[in-house]
Amino acid sequence: MLQPKEIAVAAAKALDAKKGMEISLLAISDVSTLADYFLICTGTSNTHVKTLCDEVEKVMDQLKEPLLHREGHRGGSWVLLDFGCLVVHVFTEETRKFYDLERLWSDATQVPLSSIL
Repeated sequence: MLQPKEIAVAAAKALDAKKGMEISLLAISDVSTLADYFLICTGTSNTHVKTLCDEVEKVMDQLKEPLLHREGHRGGSWVLLDFGCLVVHVFTEETRKFYDLERLWSDATQVPLSSIL
């Protein structure tokens, strides 16, 4: 069984493989019981957001990590994928700026991805 960080890294790599932009991983377990990690990413269009989410779902399925909940917002400008220990947020650029999750979750720990991606 994979550890939460391994699951988060696999999802980050899936986003990177499909040209996801500004991929950010926040460790939130010290500040919330919602999940261990939030993975945040920007897509260039609603179609790109869907492609990014499809890739994450495919990789998680291969790892036998069940998708607990999927929620779309405003026709694909924001999609949330809940894998229990990991919640993936994929936004269009405008929607990401509007919600600014990194600011809302500023108490969380930013996990560096530069050595992984």
